[in-house]
Amino acid sequence: MTPRQQVLYLWANGSALDSTVVAWAFHDGTDGNVPGLPEVPDGRPPYDTGVDALRDGWRLLQSAQLIAQQTGQEHRNAYLDYEFVFERLVDC
Repeated sequence: MTPRQQVLYLWANGSALDSTVVAWAFHDGTDGNVPGLPEVPDGRPPYDTGVDALRDGWRLLQSAQLIAQQTGQEHRNAYLDYEFVFERLVDC
């Protein structure tokens, strides 16, 4: 069996790992015959918070960098600020 990597990006509404997840992306380097993400209703994130992902066995690789908004730019739509990157190694 060869270990393969799964990567999970979670974007939250705050900088804390227990903030509510608002968006996500999942990249699976396996053959698809191993556990994926939890089953959830369409449109809902696989985890409510980053802490929930940790409890499910994901390892935190990177947490959100805190970057101060420039004055006057606080309400500008742009990329999501609070990104957390997780990985999980699974045997295939």
